[in-house]
Amino acid sequence: MIQVNRIAELPGHQNPIFTVEPSQKPGIFFTAGNDKGVVEWSLKTMSFIKVMFPVKSSVYAIHCVPGKPLLTVGERSGEISIFNFVEQKITKSLTLHRLPVFDIKSILSKNELVASSEDGTVSVWSLDDYSKLFQFKVAEDTVRVIAVSPDENLIALGCKDNVIYLYDSKDYTLVATLTGHTMPITSLHFSPDGKFLLSGSRDAQLKVWATSDYQLQESIPAHLFTIYDIKFHPTKPIFATASRDKSIKIWDAETYTLLKTISREKGMDGHRLSVNKIAWESHTERLISVGDDKLVLVWEIA
Repeated sequence: MIQVNRIAELPGHQNPIFTVEPSQKPGIFFTAGNDKGVVEWSLKTMSFIKVMFPVKSSVYAIHCVPGKPLLTVGERSGEISIFNFVEQKITKSLTLHRLPVFDIKSILSKNELVASSEDGTVSVWSLDDYSKLFQFKVAEDTVRVIAVSPDENLIALGCKDNVIYLYDSKDYTLVATLTGHTMPITSLHFSPDGKFLLSGSRDAQLKVWATSDYQLQESIPAHLFTIYDIKFHPTKPIFATASRDKSIKIWDAETYTLLKTISREKGMDGHRLSVNKIAWESHTERLISVGDDKLVLVWEIA
């Protein structure tokens, strides 16, 4: 039996929030969206800490690089800012992309940063000196989302053309294309054991793909509208999905059965508008959600 308790509502954003990311430091997380800055929050005190730094345009992506004192931010302008926690300032701005950057991930085994853009390309950067290592064309339109497999051998890219492209991270060669969604891909996440890739789309379908042969295993009508995010729990065999239909759903990670729906329609004090992003904070194992209603909500899932 899944028990869900909303333990905090953190106001402060003046506009829709597009992304949330746990810090490398336990109990800290960051949010950003259509406001003028990246915001730092405390899960210990359930309160605002500070605006980390101002931004020039809407922020669609935040990525904290594991094991490094770095916060990376992708903006609507195409700029990627790299904030160094030790120096407490932006130490580098990457200005290759001319269209919005929608996602950023790191490949620690290669010490690389990977970013995807509305220009249909993915850029690869050195985490040593922030030099551009590679840029490759994936699709004619937006590369919306990136997922890196747990062993870091595979990179999955979800695109506006309804296709998921799988690349070998060693040399960025295409190894497979996954077709089955009927609308743009908006969320991707590998299972913790790396055996499956989960995808969500504007078609509201949740699909499960085997990474052994890239075959479709499950197709679930999970939500009423776009699935904007998929995140696995850090220790338990469950995962969560977030949707434009204003709901968060908790699923069994082994059977893919629905365990709980968090929404106002189900009598819970959830988001009033689209839920744009979710994150599990690994130290507290709490779920954080952000949305178009300008709210940051914190949930305890037991």
